[in-house]
Amino acid sequence: MITLPEILHARNTIAPFIFRTPLRASFLLSARVGASVYLKLENWQITGSFKLRGALNRLAQMTDDERARGIVTASAGNHALGVGYAARALNVASSTTIFVPRTAPRTKLAKLREFPVTVQQVGETYDDAHRAADAFARENGATFIHAYDDPRTVAGQGTIGLEILDDLPNVDAILVPVGGGGMITGIAIAAKTIAPQTRIVGVQTDASPALRDSLRDDKCYEEYAHSPTICEGLAGGIGKMVFDAAKQKLIDDVVIVAEEDVRGAIRALAETEQLIVEGSGAVGVAALLTRAIDLRGKRVAVVLSGGNIDLGLFSEILKSEK
Repeated sequence: MITLPEILHARNTIAPFIFRTPLRASFLLSARVGASVYLKLENWQITGSFKLRGALNRLAQMTDDERARGIVTASAGNHALGVGYAARALNVASSTTIFVPRTAPRTKLAKLREFPVTVQQVGETYDDAHRAADAFARENGATFIHAYDDPRTVAGQGTIGLEILDDLPNVDAILVPVGGGGMITGIAIAAKTIAPQTRIVGVQTDASPALRDSLRDDKCYEEYAHSPTICEGLAGGIGKMVFDAAKQKLIDDVVIVAEEDVRGAIRALAETEQLIVEGSGAVGVAALLTRAIDLRGKRVAVVLSGGNIDLGLFSEILKSEK
């Protein structure tokens, strides 16, 4: 498990390349849910997602040998954008190959093609893309950049926790979307070290509750057969690091929200905050609006992890019945 000094080091490493996103009070959402709600706007990050933080920290620590061999990664979209941006910003590799599922949103693919990377669309799920990238790494000797289960990636994501605690030192709870689990692991380590009383709440969709089921069954599901979801960034299995973090009680709760309630949260964020947030980024707000967890009277930070939503889907959600 990583430590606070590693997260502090990551903050210094990535600071020149990222946007320190605001923690913005939401008065309308606060009134709706009876809590003091603050939104961590990672949907405003340079690539539209928090994933840039971990990618930058990981690539900044590449050895000369790793650089020479080129890099490969797998992603549902946002990690790919982070790796593409980081590889260009740091000039760390002669070649970058990124495997994404064929179901990756067009918005993310269009952005990705702006970077000097080779994109391979394989399979229908993140797990399919991950297997293909792993095979490519073994066959070609390329350096595999894991999206969430690498200490250097996790340290980069943990910088979000540092920023939240800098801006709101008396925060009672932090709601964090959980896919592979790198972000919540980093945030939990930062928060539990600096302010141990802070409640760390993971949020997953009912289409892919891999962390919940892993804890229930006492088995780390690194692959997970998920249902169709608009939260593609949260779909699939979890990493060993988040499983260990949860077992060590660094994560206090894991709550599940319905897909339809995520749509409602996306619409609410657009209507009340004029924010564009993808499904994966809106699950924390969905948990508050549906009272999947009762945090009335508390100071709550909600990580809006990304804003790279397909515009057709976004339009459909805005037009749908409330």
